[in-house]
Amino acid sequence: MSQTDTPNIQALSTEVSQLRQELQLRDQLVQQLSQELFRLVKGNANFIPQRSQPELNMSQLQALREQLQAVEQQVTFYQEQITTRDAEIYQLRQSVQELTDRSRMLEQVVQELPQIYRRKFEERMTPVREKVAILQRENRQLQAELQSVSYRLALKTRNSSHSGIDLPNFPRPISNQNNISTV
Repeated sequence: MSQTDTPNIQALSTEVSQLRQELQLRDQLVQQLSQELFRLVKGNANFIPQRSQPELNMSQLQALREQLQAVEQQVTFYQEQITTRDAEIYQLRQSVQELTDRSRMLEQVVQELPQIYRRKFEERMTPVREKVAILQRENRQLQAELQSVSYRLALKTRNSSHSGIDLPNFPRPISNQNNISTV
């Protein structure tokens, strides 16, 4: 709900209250006038119109009827306005309720977003972690093979640098050098 709707609702509510007060005041005035008229007619025998002035009484009666009709038209007009305003108020209340519900839903979604992002991030990171673990295992294997090859190469290089040929080492027998005969 926008900020401009709140003053409109308050203004409409104030106007409806004023119209209802005016309608009640007019109803009270009509009631008082009818009671006063009834009291005057019932309690006053002189109030009975004389037969000599029928045109005057008829014109007064006609004027009263016109006034009554005008008041009835005003009452009908105000009732229509009240009905229209009540319908507007009902619609505004429903839209306020809908917007409140939507606002609550959006607040809940906003509160859940960090958890959703964490979960999605974890889902995306799982294959990456697995691949890193595989690469680390392969790396260790390759390093072990490299060390083995390096060691063998170092041994070969060291042996080949001493002499060009690998000669077997035979044990020397213990013998007298005097016993060697010369032929």
